[in-house]
Amino acid sequence: MGLLRSLIQAVSQRSCTVLILGESGTGKELVARQIHAASDRADQPFIPVDCTTLRDSLFESQLFGHVKGAFTGAEHETLGFLRAADGGTILLDEIGELAPQVQAKLLRFLQERTVVPLGGVKARPVDVRIIAATHRDLMAMVDQGDFRQDLYYRLNVVSLEVPSLRQRREDLDSLASHFLAQLANLYGDTNKTLAPEALAALRSYGWPGNVRELANAIEHGFVLTEGRVIREDHLPEAVRATTIADAGLSEDIQIVPLEIAERALITRALRASGGHQAQAARMLQIERRRLYRKIRRYGLESLANQRRG
Repeated sequence: MGLLRSLIQAVSQRSCTVLILGESGTGKELVARQIHAASDRADQPFIPVDCTTLRDSLFESQLFGHVKGAFTGAEHETLGFLRAADGGTILLDEIGELAPQVQAKLLRFLQERTVVPLGGVKARPVDVRIIAATHRDLMAMVDQGDFRQDLYYRLNVVSLEVPSLRQRREDLDSLASHFLAQLANLYGDTNKTLAPEALAALRSYGWPGNVRELANAIEHGFVLTEGRVIREDHLPEAVRATTIADAGLSEDIQIVPLEIAERALITRALRASGGHQAQAARMLQIERRRLYRKIRRYGLESLANQRRG
């Protein structure tokens, strides 16, 4: 994280295109906002765009704008995301989800830095910094023909990788304290703290949803706690399940639904095997394909690193 902060400071002083990599929920948009805030464009717009929405027939209008009468229902001229961000920064989040036709038009913009609104004929220059973000392996997508190689190299001028929460567990305590302070301010409530067993549960959980999932878990405990101390039983079931699995099958173990215990045991096996599904299946003494189905069922793909062998 220290290296990431220094890289953010360095790239913020330039207007180069930046590609931010990292798992979902790691805070890629926050990194993009920090780059913008530390740049000389800080007083200009920051426009985040979810690329998963740029799929229908109106994608060109959404990105580049349109003139009045460009299509049925176009009663007014619109700027589009790129022109709305003129002078500032645009974040193209989940860039790997762009349809091929959108990739081609985005590449042309990056080459020419001009926009022709849908239905228009005049090219209009746009001064905007491009930051792209994705949780996908774009180079692998290039090899598979799913992402344009020329666009990849246009975007990948400088790349920053945001580590997963599993890779920065030493930050978990301070992140939890930060979210607790935020929630106290949001709800106008007194500051709350985590009981030792609750903190232990947070530390032992795998966090497939990363920082976003941690924030949600802390808020879950905050709103369910009437007092000032958040106990383990105030946390989401998925977080508590890991502690249950680690406790072993002692006589006094808490009885939980079978699905919760099963998810916890699979989580533990995947961690112990380093994400190797065949090894995890042997540890659990089940057939590998059956384990793969359960991994998908319980949303544990990130722990398995998409490896089946």
